[in-house]
Amino acid sequence: MSLSHTQTTTGRICEKFMATFDVLGRKWNGLIIEVLLNEGPRRFKDLATAVTKCSDRVLVERLKELESEGIVERRTYKDSSLIEYALTDRGESMRDMMSSIHHWSDKWNA
Repeated sequence: MSLSHTQTTTGRICEKFMATFDVLGRKWNGLIIEVLLNEGPRRFKDLATAVTKCSDRVLVERLKELESEGIVERRTYKDSSLIEYALTDRGESMRDMMSSIHHWSDKWNA
């Protein structure tokens, strides 16, 4: 019997797989990543508008989490109060995965 990518020889779920879902499974994280993938760098207020029903407090928490995971970067500009959030290369590398999720949801969600 061959093992899936998510299993170890002990039959337990792979730690790396679990760590990935610790990030992606958090409410709003996938939507934040999706907005940044589709629309590029965004100011906080634009993200708040795009990720409806997420409170500002929770959005701040999620952005900090994604930043600490190396998925999102917070950009500040010299001599400007402009702050933007953008995907890092690690975040951009999620594009194919997010596309696969879209295909799956289009097929299986009514």
